Amino acid sequence: MDAEIYLDNNSFIHRLDPRTKITTFLLTFVAILLFEDPLWMLPVAFLVILQLVVSGSTRNLLRIRYVLIVLTISSLILWNLFSKGETPLFWVLTVESFKYALARTMLMILMICTGMILISTTRNEELVLGMIRMGMPYRVGFAISTSLRLVPTIAASTITISQAQRSRGLDLNSGNILERIRKFLPLLVPVFISTIRSTNIFGMALESKGFGAREKRTFYLHLQMTKADVAVLIFAFLFMAASIYFRVLGYGTLEGLTRF
Repeated sequence: MDAEIYLDNNSFIHRLDPRTKITTFLLTFVAILLFEDPLWMLPVAFLVILQLVVSGSTRNLLRIRYVLIVLTISSLILWNLFSKGETPLFWVLTVESFKYALARTMLMILMICTGMILISTTRNEELVLGMIRMGMPYRVGFAISTSLRLVPTIAASTITISQAQRSRGLDLNSGNILERIRKFLPLLVPVFISTIRSTNIFGMALESKGFGAREKRTFYLHLQMTKADVAVLIFAFLFMAASIYFRVLGYGTLEGLTRF
């Protein structure tokens, strides 16, 4: 199993400037949050799915498919239970609560997909440099870069330790879900110890190299906006403006919905 998240493809989205992808990512978040009616979320969903297909990020989504399934089912159930409406549908369910539950589930899944597109199409160094060029302090960017690097490191350590235990006769695949979780819990101890040890060594290496001695930094990578970036940004801002306009006019709401 590959622990890396970034996909080394040559798609149109991969070639965009990281600042363009970060801006589009933030605007997509806002556009998703504007509407309560799932029908008004379909244009955003279409654009997100289009980006998933073009960039090939569906490969990473398949790696977390079971998590997505659990989140989808639990979200549909919980939002139906904690919201009410005026039009009966079935048993204690109403049409308004069902639409709202579907919209909240779409919101959660689309947020995950949007984040997956960003980290699947942007290298860690490019992502952090894009944030710094947009005004983020270098220390904050470095902290984000380090945390992103730890994710595949921890995943790789978990895979290595579980394979080592399998070679010693530990069966991690048999039994129900609770038994599997119980078998995996002891493996977390060496994973955490390995992560803490690596973090300590990393901190000593930073101190030995004088991290933070100078305020101004130089970077190996150089970012440059292209015509494609300008076109994508113009489309993203126009789409955002249109979404806000329709939301101000009152579209995308669910009349008769009573939350909690």
